[in-house]
Amino acid sequence: MPLKNYGVLAATAVERRREGATDTPHYQIHLRDAQGTDYRAAVNVQSQQSPSDLLYVVVDDFRHPLTALLPAAGSGWTDLPSKPGTASLDFIRGNLFDPAALRTLPPDAPGADNDLADLLDHYVQRAINDPAAAVYLIGQRFGPEPTIPDKVFGFTPGNGVHDIHMNQGNSGRFRADDGVYQDGGLLIHLPAEDRWIAVFLAFQSQAWHTDDATGHALPDTPPRPTDPTGHDTALRIVAAVVNPVGPAPEDETVTVLNTSAVPVDLAGWHLADQAKHRLALPAGPLAAGAVLTVHGAGGFELGNHGGAITLLDPSGLKVHGVAYTARQAAAEGRTITF
Repeated sequence: MPLKNYGVLAATAVERRREGATDTPHYQIHLRDAQGTDYRAAVNVQSQQSPSDLLYVVVDDFRHPLTALLPAAGSGWTDLPSKPGTASLDFIRGNLFDPAALRTLPPDAPGADNDLADLLDHYVQRAINDPAAAVYLIGQRFGPEPTIPDKVFGFTPGNGVHDIHMNQGNSGRFRADDGVYQDGGLLIHLPAEDRWIAVFLAFQSQAWHTDDATGHALPDTPPRPTDPTGHDTALRIVAAVVNPVGPAPEDETVTVLNTSAVPVDLAGWHLADQAKHRLALPAGPLAAGAVLTVHGAGGFELGNHGGAITLLDPSGLKVHGVAYTARQAAAEGRTITF
């Protein structure tokens, strides 16, 4: 069954602790909300399933409509519904980052800046040293345990968040945790820079094509793309006009590029908006290196308050996806590039 008590913790980072060699090492963060309640975030740095090293990606300038949906800084714990259009995360459907950008790191290794704990330390220490930094941990809550002190930092009641990683496409005994729009993540807002930093983690054993209802891995589907240049993906979304000049109904457009060296037959290909309304691409070949600008129709809609656009192949699998914010959509007639 999906995770219980899924949500987001909005708090200030107070201290951190690295765990050495254990069966399930974590990077531990002590946080406190504006009401003075203490929490612990337990961030996995090693998988219990082989391969043990985690996949990670850091987006140093994270721009996504979900940041506008997060609760107020320091507000503590907020439950989240596992559905689109909310602050709930979905690594596959939410177009949060390019999965080809994921890389692996060992949990802990001698030396500096060469393991996952070092990477987390870089960003968490920055948040600790900046009183204005707002930290958001998205995952599954544990506690509160009124009479039991926290096992790492000692505050009472024990209370916090874990499963701060991808929570779908699992195998073995972890398959029971699968669900959609219930992935975890670490987000840091730096108000002085008007900038968000996002850290996303996944296990190498997890699948990257999952069922839209259960989050279980789909059989006989391609693995996660690994080439960040997009060379292992023939078609990509490269631009969109989501707020055309003039009154509604507007002539919204999405531009697709064939990055491959050969023509691609577009029969059966679709675009999908954030509400999963589909727009068929015109059948016929798209020449190598050519672009196609598709006009919205039939319920396909790109909202001006931020949204996501996904490219689906003839079998209905996601090939590429992008997201845009309300700020990017504010100027009429602007072409947003991805």
